[in-house]
Amino acid sequence: MSWPTHEVMNQSPELGDYNLFEADAALREAANREGAAWASDALRATGAELGRTEVFEAGRLANTYGPVLNAFDARGHRIDQVEFHPAWHELMRGIVARGFHASPWAEPRPGAHAARAAGYLMQAQVEAGSLCPTTMTYGAIPALSRDPQLARDWLPRLMSRDYDPRDVPFALKRGGLIGMGMTEKQGGSDVRANTTRAEPDGHGGWALTGHKWFFSCPQIDAHLVLAQTPSGLSCFFVPRWRPDGTKNPVLVQRLKDKLGNRSNASSEVEFQGAYASLLGEAGRGVPTILEMGTYTRLDCVLGTTGLMRQALSRAVHHARHRSAFGAMLVAQPLMRNVLADMALEVEAAIALALRLARAFDEHDDASQHLRRLLTPAAKYWICKRGPELAAEAMEVMGGNGYVESGAHARIYREMPVNSIWEGSGNVMCLDVMRALARSPHAADALAAELAPATGRNADFDRFVGTLHQSLRAGEPDPAGARRLAQNVVLAVQGALLLQHAPAGIAQAFCRSRLAGDWGYSFGTLPAASDLDRLIQRALQTE
Repeated sequence: MSWPTHEVMNQSPELGDYNLFEADAALREAANREGAAWASDALRATGAELGRTEVFEAGRLANTYGPVLNAFDARGHRIDQVEFHPAWHELMRGIVARGFHASPWAEPRPGAHAARAAGYLMQAQVEAGSLCPTTMTYGAIPALSRDPQLARDWLPRLMSRDYDPRDVPFALKRGGLIGMGMTEKQGGSDVRANTTRAEPDGHGGWALTGHKWFFSCPQIDAHLVLAQTPSGLSCFFVPRWRPDGTKNPVLVQRLKDKLGNRSNASSEVEFQGAYASLLGEAGRGVPTILEMGTYTRLDCVLGTTGLMRQALSRAVHHARHRSAFGAMLVAQPLMRNVLADMALEVEAAIALALRLARAFDEHDDASQHLRRLLTPAAKYWICKRGPELAAEAMEVMGGNGYVESGAHARIYREMPVNSIWEGSGNVMCLDVMRALARSPHAADALAAELAPATGRNADFDRFVGTLHQSLRAGEPDPAGARRLAQNVVLAVQGALLLQHAPAGIAQAFCRSRLAGDWGYSFGTLPAASDLDRLIQRALQTE
């Protein structure tokens, strides 16, 4: 039976069934440039799979029907199990099968981190909550590798591409995942204020008593946590099941009701004599956990870049299919400036993210120093740009972008988490200052990174000259740490685009971001910018 009311017209079709890799010139070029050319076929296949309408629908379902905590079974036994919609497991199964949780460690080779980064960036365009256990496992493996017993007992299954969500002792599982819990109520980012304490249990292990205010993914197989010992704050490995086969008393108090990231279970827990093993040296918990944090911060950059990429793709797609005031939106001069400005932001973010990933593949001293400096700077700046871009892309869609039945509202709600998680913006910027203060070679590594682009653009040369002067002026004022981190990132982005992007795109970046010929919102690129080229590269589906 039909219910005729009116004819629906001038609505853009849903964006789906397209190849996320083939449609993204900036990503293809960056992957090839930064050492992942050998993975092109696999990345193309991943792009085709992730671009399917059914996969985007799984992302929607996983967020619409979020995790539910079942603290007790029907007979009153404490079980602390988290129930997920099947779409969550479908997403996780695909992530593990593609190796995004462990492939650089399981199959090390030149460009392994860059190849994973390109794939992870595409995965982020589909659904962001499932990236949390993915990232934590990726970051935890290097730390666990330093402990011979944990490496022997845990790494083979952590590197498996078989997703096994069963809540059983790890020895019975085909594959596994790792989480972490650092934050406590009273401390937040100041983990040295943690009060959870660890005491020897008399059997070679430790017993933890205390709480964690944010404990990510309580359903997975083990967590790295921080606790106080007589030697100071230390890092501990806390499995979900004790060695004797009984459930470890890590009691889930509740799941967090979050702004975004709704598909993922974040929790508050209490440790009631929970079994743990010391990871690393007692009293050296922060350096131990920060090794994990280095990799998770990279993923904050990649995840936000992927969300920006999808927000832009949907805005461009809509503008190509929607008319207003007698012309297609994409043909309207001011809309073209908005779309091109967002495309420029995303192109620069992709170039930076993949360049940073290459620094994780390279092991020379210069790469190590650049990675140490650029990781917190990139996390700060990219994660700050994400919410602004997501809001602008939503506005392109008009009212359709503001409703929950579309993807833009979810993308917008996801954006703040990567700026908060793994250290807020201020923490990142102070870490940039710390990197410069502790190693004079960090500034040298940055100068070497920027040098190949000098002499190509006067605005870039002036900007970089001013940056170098500020770095030589001595220890900067902490109140200016945000501007310093911002300028480091903008300089590197400018250098990458000048060397590798089409000339018009690089010139637009330098004039707007470095020379200040730009307004205070997207859509204010300077006159004569190559708007058409930017929009065409933004989404190559037609």
